[in-house]
Amino acid sequence: MEHLTILYRGPLASCDYDCPYCPFAKRRDTPEQLRADRAALERFTAWVSAQDHRVSVLFTPWGEGVVRSWYRRALIDLSHLPHVERVAIQTNLSYRVAWTADANLTRLALWATYHPGQVPYDRFLGKCRDLAARGVRFSVGIVGLPEHLEAARRLRADLPAGTYLWVNAAEGHTYDDAEADAWTAVDPLFPVSRRPHASRGLPCRTGHTVVSVDGDGTVRRCHFVPAVLGNLYDGSFRDALAPRACPLDTCDCHIGYVHLEPLGLYDTFAGGVLERIPALLAHP
Repeated sequence: MEHLTILYRGPLASCDYDCPYCPFAKRRDTPEQLRADRAALERFTAWVSAQDHRVSVLFTPWGEGVVRSWYRRALIDLSHLPHVERVAIQTNLSYRVAWTADANLTRLALWATYHPGQVPYDRFLGKCRDLAARGVRFSVGIVGLPEHLEAARRLRADLPAGTYLWVNAAEGHTYDDAEADAWTAVDPLFPVSRRPHASRGLPCRTGHTVVSVDGDGTVRRCHFVPAVLGNLYDGSFRDALAPRACPLDTCDCHIGYVHLEPLGLYDTFAGGVLERIPALLAHP
């Protein structure tokens, strides 16, 4: 194996935001759940540290991870490992970003989402400007709800130069051409997100060079296909890794369809697949 990309999602499900479009809004984990999540993450980090092949990691927690010290430590520690090409996390930036000073910024990246109504605009923008001044790689995104359009336009105008602002099509929302054009003016790649992608039978990197791992080490091809390939910690997943086609009718989430080979998004996001930074912006 030359290079394995892992999407890691542990048991953490708590979040400090109350977004109406998220089932995990304002959810709280018990102390026991938090201890279990920390132990699972530390076990995963130790496994990555022990590998003799290249690894990239995207943390995709249900809740907000970076407010927890063990996620910051994992991001920092993994960023300093020579065989880790990229370590990134999906986050809402609801914390001070000074911790990034301890990371290797050639490998760390953040996938940040702005949630209007959850955080003052100026506070979120200030975090983005702070990250840019520190030299941290990051993208910024927003959910493409009609009531978010003006905030997205404002953010696009105010973000530091070279910052990619992506727009996720809102789940269950259909965009007419006029709406799609408005969002495409904010994010030229919005057409990729606008509609679910027909995926059944198409070759996909998941299950071959990309896998999903949960807190117990259970390995699946991606977050959206429940079939188990094996376990990370006993190595049983390795024999199951092979090129394969998608078994689902559609794929409507970026962390899934970015790996569908016919879409060519590894070229679009070359150098920034995990943190969702297009190639033209991946190396500012």
